[in-house]
Amino acid sequence: MRPFRRAGRRTNLALLVLLVLSLVSGVLAFGIGTTGPATVVVAAHGAAGLGLLLLVPWKSVVARRGWRGNVGRRAPGAVLLAMVVLVVGSGLLHSLAGFRSYLWLTPMQVHVGAAVIAAVALVAHLRVHPSALVPRRADLSRRAVLRTVGLGAGAAAIYGAVEGVAAVASLPGSSRRATGSHELGSRDPAAMPITQWFTDPVLDLDPDRWRLQVAGRSLTLAELRRGDDVLRATLDCTNGWYASQEWRGIRLDGLLGDAGGVHGRSVDVTSATGYSRRLPLRDARHLLLATHVEGRPLSAGHGAPLRLVAPGRRGFWWVKWVVRVEVVDAPWWVAIPFPVQ
Repeated sequence: MRPFRRAGRRTNLALLVLLVLSLVSGVLAFGIGTTGPATVVVAAHGAAGLGLLLLVPWKSVVARRGWRGNVGRRAPGAVLLAMVVLVVGSGLLHSLAGFRSYLWLTPMQVHVGAAVIAAVALVAHLRVHPSALVPRRADLSRRAVLRTVGLGAGAAAIYGAVEGVAAVASLPGSSRRATGSHELGSRDPAAMPITQWFTDPVLDLDPDRWRLQVAGRSLTLAELRRGDDVLRATLDCTNGWYASQEWRGIRLDGLLGDAGGVHGRSVDVTSATGYSRRLPLRDARHLLLATHVEGRPLSAGHGAPLRLVAPGRRGFWWVKWVVRVEVVDAPWWVAIPFPVQ
């Protein structure tokens, strides 16, 4: 019985490590933007998720022996298992089949939603089985380290095999971006999906009554449309799609410079919905407040009359329906990195 218990503990510990790595890398993949380490983080996320498959044979034996407990003790583990299956399955579907909806949901929406539930179920499961959190000397033995390396190599091999199959079979996933997003609507704004923070409606603001409040001034749309700054940038949505467009409007540093006497460390950009993002003031020269995309005025679904264009950042930074720009003294990183409105 003791060898089985040790094997069961090691299996559970490996699962815990892979689950935590999957969750952490998934959060990082959304937060770090679209450049630099995005490729490495997304690859680590995919490998960690697929690595869970390697442990299925061992975990199935452990689960069968532990299934005799009472329902209250089994429930968190059952929910966790179901959510892990959903997370891995929806992740594979998104990666290989491209961006599409199934029963009004995209695979990425299912992937993220199941991951959130899995995180809650994991905490509940660990409360029922706290021994998984207690480190032991054997966990750092040479044999344990070698097994961990082997598990990592196996997970990487599965990830590479999936990518290879996608490339050989010319599946839609073979051309996805480093972030995992699929191209949809480049140079054709009408083909871009309309997405926003889940609590926000699509606003149809009256352009004649709308005003932008910035540095003590109130600007009309007609004044802002005189801006002729042009920027080609890629909108990469965390829902799993991206589109490269030519955006026209006025650069944020130019707008703030016209106000004069602006001092601070960060800039808050706020939507008519109340949604807000805080960015470093030093990045103002790279940010655009756009009134047009591909030579046409923005549509309501894409943020008319004014939206923020933030190259190198994921789509949730690209605030729509902007009504206020405010320079603040607080450092930008004090704000929560993900939207909570």
